[in-house]
Amino acid sequence: MIPLLKVPSRTPLTEFLYLTHQSESPHSLARIYVPQDLTPAELPWCRPGWADTRETVTARLPTPEEASTLRISSTLAVLAITRVSSDTTGRVVEAARLVLPGDRANALFITHHTTEGRGTEG
Repeated sequence: MIPLLKVPSRTPLTEFLYLTHQSESPHSLARIYVPQDLTPAELPWCRPGWADTRETVTARLPTPEEASTLRISSTLAVLAITRVSSDTTGRVVEAARLVLPGDRANALFITHHTTEGRGTEG
């Protein structure tokens, strides 16, 4: 995670681990990392105005730990999503790895385009 967060090695990180369920079955596994020096008000999900969020989606086989946690076969493909978010100063404030079983995953991508210099006419 250190390279994704663009911080020096041995920088203290806070890890958030989320395991969501759909009925009785695990649905997704997320590990979110933020630099430990961020105050709660600076955490990405507490503040609007992120400058940039990049997501990479890969289909692959699960690691043994992921297969066990998600209660899936080690031969079932998963969608692995790596998300990196930065604030308006360019500082990376979050790096996340999400894993979803391939037989239970859907992806929806929405892009909002903005036009610079566009304002309201008065």
